[in-house]
Amino acid sequence: MKLQKTALIAGASGLVGQQLLPLLLASDRYAKVIAVGRRPVPHVHPKLEQRVLELDYLEEHRLSLIADDVFCCLGTTMRQAGSKEAFYKVDYLYVVKLAAITAGNFAAQFMVVSAMGADAESRIYYNRVKGEMEQAVRQVPFRAIHIFRPSLLLGDRTQKRAGEQLGAVLLRFINPILVGPLRKYRAVPAQAVAQAMLVAAEDDGGGVRVHLSDEIAREGTKMRQV
Repeated sequence: MKLQKTALIAGASGLVGQQLLPLLLASDRYAKVIAVGRRPVPHVHPKLEQRVLELDYLEEHRLSLIADDVFCCLGTTMRQAGSKEAFYKVDYLYVVKLAAITAGNFAAQFMVVSAMGADAESRIYYNRVKGEMEQAVRQVPFRAIHIFRPSLLLGDRTQKRAGEQLGAVLLRFINPILVGPLRKYRAVPAQAVAQAMLVAAEDDGGGVRVHLSDEIAREGTKMRQV
């Protein structure tokens, strides 16, 4: 495949982003990979261009955010954010702003990590914000939008979360009995989400598609078999 496309990844230091960045750099699809974030990532690669910036000022960096495919792995937790307002800023405002800016720069595809249970009408604040984010992103004029809704993510986090660690241990045992309609509740490795995001981008289809945990696991497997 001839090198010609540019990928942009936001949130490359996060759980999914850490897995996705090396995949983008290794892919023959991309001649350039732009990593956007508040901190530099510890990678050196001839394809990689880093944009270290405060996400509050994305608009000021519009001309350096030009890409064909955009991979948004931004996200935090209420505990990490410290307040509902700070959480909303990261999981809604930054995501939607990135989508609007890159679409304005004629990006074709937007791949975004959301969460199982995302619902703009939910009484649970976390799920409601994720749902509102999805609604807003759906309105942005990309050729294709892929929304990934993993259940609990498995992987090594920079910041350990006791509740999620316990949940991950339990779900490793419970996963095999989650069958049929319950498969979407299976925990999924962050690596599988990253692989599924790249598979979706390489499909080059159109429209809006939502990927649930069981689908993400299957799509990630497809990539490993190539």
